[in-house]
Amino acid sequence: QTMGFAANIKSKKEFKLGELLEQVQPEDLLKFGLIPEFIGRLPVIATLHELNEDALIDILTKPKNALVKQYQKLLELEGVSLRFSDGALRAVAQEAIKRKSGARGLRSILENMMLDIMYDIPSRDDIAEVIINEEVVRHGAEPMMVYAPRAESA
Repeated sequence: QTMGFAANIKSKKEFKLGELLEQVQPEDLLKFGLIPEFIGRLPVIATLHELNEDALIDILTKPKNALVKQYQKLLELEGVSLRFSDGALRAVAQEAIKRKSGARGLRSILENMMLDIMYDIPSRDDIAEVIINEEVVRHGAEPMMVYAPRAESA
């Protein structure tokens, strides 16, 4: 690393918080107000990096009780399948990053988007599938509905 006049100095905006925290030393914790007795008992100082878009999408879809799976199950109870496009999942992740809310923010973003759908679907029996695309997430557009064929009465 170059020092002096030739040094490439980054501004605060160029540093990611995770990169900055990696450089924390025990003296920094002392200046921050932690007592030396406590700092001396910390064998390792570990830092976490912010989740990126792909990690947030994995959180939305991969775990056994992932948020997307929960909503799919709730609509399945009404006989309706729910599908999210890749663009929709990406848009939800980008919104969480924009809000700086990380994984915790995913639930509130999905809840706001799904509120009307979850309210309307139980009162309707003509819908077979709901498809959430990027427009629904970004602009509050209506989701695409696939209508169930009506049973012909004889």
